[in-house]
Amino acid sequence: MYRILSYVGLLVVTVLLQVFLFDNLAISIYLNPLVYIAFIALLPLDTPPVALLGAGLSLGVIMDYAMGTAGINTIATLLIAFLRPTLVNLLYGHDNAREGGIPSAARMGNRTFVHYLLLLTLLHHTVFFLLEALSWSRLPLTVLRILLSTALSTLLIWIIARIFNTKLPSRV
Repeated sequence: MYRILSYVGLLVVTVLLQVFLFDNLAISIYLNPLVYIAFIALLPLDTPPVALLGAGLSLGVIMDYAMGTAGINTIATLLIAFLRPTLVNLLYGHDNAREGGIPSAARMGNRTFVHYLLLLTLLHHTVFFLLEALSWSRLPLTVLRILLSTALSTLLIWIIARIFNTKLPSRV
């Protein structure tokens, strides 16, 4: 029960941060942090694929409704929820991932954890911003937006992960 409440709290916090803080920040047109994907990134390593897809679908629909986008968040979030087990197995190893636990720098190692967050965020942002642009004519600007937003989002998600992981025991 404690575990479920923690993740419901993480979902609520990431959605509220995204909707009320990061969507209203006018940093630059090229910096658009999308930190709500921290919820998918921080789900336990042994989460069943069906639960991951359900969480991705729920999060995407909530964010589409809150941001007024027509399915872009759902598509991008479902993609990372679908590819997350493969990414974890490639970076962390199949046997280690089966042990479970929360993805963190302490469990995976700093380098592996940052690579994990970076690749997950890059996948999400690539799909999100390409669907948002819906044009090849502005591809260089879209690529710049993907790269800059990925860097900022990864940093913010890493900070959220540090805060979240200090609140839970390492094996949960």
